[in-house]
Amino acid sequence: MNRIRSLNITMVILVFCIMMSAGFLTGLCFFFLYIIGLYPIPRLTPAFSILVPLFACSVIGTSISAVLSEKILNPLNQLIKATKAISTGDFSVRVEEIEGPSEIADLLANFNHMAEELGSIELFRNDFIDNYSHEFKTPIVSIRGFARQLQNENLPPEKRKEFTDIIVSESERLANMSSNILLLSKFENQQFITEQTKYELDEQIRNSVILFEKQWSAKNLDISLDLAPAKIYANAEMLSHLWINLIDNAIKYSPENGHITIRTVETSDEIQFRISNDGEGMDDNTMKHIFDKFYQGDRSHAAQGSGIGLSIVKRIVELCEGEISVESKLGQGTSFSVKLPKNKG
Repeated sequence: MNRIRSLNITMVILVFCIMMSAGFLTGLCFFFLYIIGLYPIPRLTPAFSILVPLFACSVIGTSISAVLSEKILNPLNQLIKATKAISTGDFSVRVEEIEGPSEIADLLANFNHMAEELGSIELFRNDFIDNYSHEFKTPIVSIRGFARQLQNENLPPEKRKEFTDIIVSESERLANMSSNILLLSKFENQQFITEQTKYELDEQIRNSVILFEKQWSAKNLDISLDLAPAKIYANAEMLSHLWINLIDNAIKYSPENGHITIRTVETSDEIQFRISNDGEGMDDNTMKHIFDKFYQGDRSHAAQGSGIGLSIVKRIVELCEGEISVESKLGQGTSFSVKLPKNKG
């Protein structure tokens, strides 16, 4: 609004200057004609002698102002129409940009950029809703189907237990998915880290690994820890979600009897964390989308998951002003590396 108000003031000043310039130039022309004898003022009445230059000044000034104003108003008229289209939800609209350094050129370029960003957000929103609905619908349908099977009075006890276990598992999956979505929403809306304390990071990572003892024991995984003693000033609860999601992901995509290595290195100003497994690895396309919400490189869904964990990981690293990278090749496993500043409080 301030920029549009500034443009209106600029246009008023511009038109005024054009009119003044036109009047000045017209006056000079008539004075020159009078000097050389082509404008015989003595033969005319004084009023008519003044009206002729004023009329000529008005015609010339108005013509010049109309041409220049049209050049300025056309882009603004486009902008008004495009803004109305945006308000109706049409984010594909664009305005024709103009070259040269000016406020109007900047305004038009910024409008197109805004429309493009809004279009991307709308596309993401639609994808999010589609994926969200699909991920929630699958376990709900499963729970409903097996619950109906339990209504069969002739169902054998072993089948009844099997179906009950599936219902419990799918219910836990829904609960975890809901918790992760709420957690991701919380972190995405969070701009600053609060409740930071100084604590032993290596001990926190070690405790996070112990939380998954049941999972890595079931797959007979070999967990190798090389954790250098390190203290960090951060929000302990937030970082616990970081390690839990990375460890869970490594276990989930490790083969039976596989190997996982977790290593930390402390430098003068940062702590480096690296977790690697010897799973199937990822192709280049999967690598590009690995941190996208609901994206799962495993299209067969052999490993349970909602595709939210790594989105949470990335957002936590961003809040901590750290860095995260991934290295992976098909058949050669995957490694995630995280660098976090120590942030001495």
